[in-house]
Amino acid sequence: MNAVPGRFLILSAGMGSGHHAVAAELARRLEAHGGRTTTVDVLDLLPPGIGSGLRSFYRSVICRMPVVYAGLYTAFFRAGGGPRPGSAPLAALAERRLLMLVAQQRPDVLVPVFHLAAQLTGGLRSRGALPVPSAVVITDFAVHRQWLHPGNDLHLCLTPDLAHQVRRAVRRPAVTSGALVAPRFHAPAPTVADRQRRLDSPDRPPVLISTGAWGAGAHLGQTTRLVASAGYRPVVLCGTNTRLRRDLSRIAHADARGWVDDMPGLMAASRALIDNAAGQTALEAMAVGLPVVSYRPIPGHGREGARRMAEHGLTDYAPDPWALIRALDNLTASGPARERRITTARSLFSGAGVLPLEALVRPG
Repeated sequence: MNAVPGRFLILSAGMGSGHHAVAAELARRLEAHGGRTTTVDVLDLLPPGIGSGLRSFYRSVICRMPVVYAGLYTAFFRAGGGPRPGSAPLAALAERRLLMLVAQQRPDVLVPVFHLAAQLTGGLRSRGALPVPSAVVITDFAVHRQWLHPGNDLHLCLTPDLAHQVRRAVRRPAVTSGALVAPRFHAPAPTVADRQRRLDSPDRPPVLISTGAWGAGAHLGQTTRLVASAGYRPVVLCGTNTRLRRDLSRIAHADARGWVDDMPGLMAASRALIDNAAGQTALEAMAVGLPVVSYRPIPGHGREGARRMAEHGLTDYAPDPWALIRALDNLTASGPARERRITTARSLFSGAGVLPLEALVRPG
């Protein structure tokens, strides 16, 4: 029986670019099947000034005070016994605006792709205030407790193991959607030949170093020098951080870049990705067929997610500089080790996709 096309309200968040990328791919797939979608930033549903303040604070602690974020993650996000603080009071501030939006848009399903939005819809559903089902798309390998609210009707997860973890935690349905990555990362990149010519450097295979949309990370200069000293050409993705790009451009053999629109071509022309967030960039690399090594991940969900990806056999986790270089030497060379990693990583894209969301739409 085919699913009925419906109206979907997707709740994203401008915390970097990863959640918006997932929201865009969700919308594309749902609309390809005849659905109608609207995407809203949940931070915009908060009272004026609070959403932008939250975004600025998060960016500051991630980029400049990672130890502070590590403490916040331990207190608010990691599982633990006894009374624990949560984000429900903050989510409650967005309830009025969300309910007004639901009344105007009349969606059939709400789809949070950010944990604050999951707390928002879960709280409303548990009280009977939200009349339509909510299905949470969990974008992290670190399925922390802010993603989990028993009021939500369904959870879509990256892997079967994560879906099992969610079912045990909330006693609600959870399915395996697989990674939601745009088609351009799965198809051959038309610009790869040009990218290869530009990156060509005798005896220096290009290795990408990802720092996210905001150019965040610890000791990025040291990592860049280490990769260059090992005989690679480090291509550092600095996002919108112009100061980081300027500083890293001074390092011999380094290629520091700002925001890149042609990520599929750049990834296809490279030999490995050094990742520090376990987020959408890592998933996009896996879709391209680019091996991923996690190194010096950002605290909290980044570190936990990086370890979970490695436990799944999708990436390498390098705890020290020597492990990083060993991993690069192993994965950049053509051979069985590289091919096994690429094959294992591509299994991440074999889930149910958006079909579980479409199944929630009621006929009529």
